[in-house]
Amino acid sequence: MLQPVVRRTWAPRGQTPIHASWDRHDRLSVIGGVTLSPRRRRLGCYFTIHENNVVTRDVIQFVRYLRRHVGPRLLLVWDRLNQHRSAAAWLARQRYHRDVVIEWLPGYAPQLNPQEMVWNHTKYGEFANYIPENIHVLRADVALSLHAKRRRPDLLRAFFHHAGLPL
Repeated sequence: MLQPVVRRTWAPRGQTPIHASWDRHDRLSVIGGVTLSPRRRRLGCYFTIHENNVVTRDVIQFVRYLRRHVGPRLLLVWDRLNQHRSAAAWLARQRYHRDVVIEWLPGYAPQLNPQEMVWNHTKYGEFANYIPENIHVLRADVALSLHAKRRRPDLLRAFFHHAGLPL
């Protein structure tokens, strides 16, 4: 969002830090996935950025995007977000997507989802106290942050370990 995620910070004694932001509620929605190749055990990070709320059509397009970049055979581990459930129903009806298998996480278990760690690291770590000038600057900075994670397999591996998932 254009509003900062306010986190603790430090300042010289007697000089309270001030976040100068305006009352803007523009926001971005991001679809993302952490991938693990079964043979080479290589980790990846894929994402798409949307200026509106994510709907089922966006989730289906993201699955197509993954198939182009990762390969046609996918095992998707999804939480029970409504858009995931309706995308799963659509995928089940399509012959084209027979190589896509979906496993469901237990209800409300973000600690089991490595992708949640990506969001937390980005939002509450890198973007803590960050105030972008506008939605276009925010979009560029989010893309830079997520591209940087793509080049950090050690960080992606840590997200899997935090979720208690062996690699």
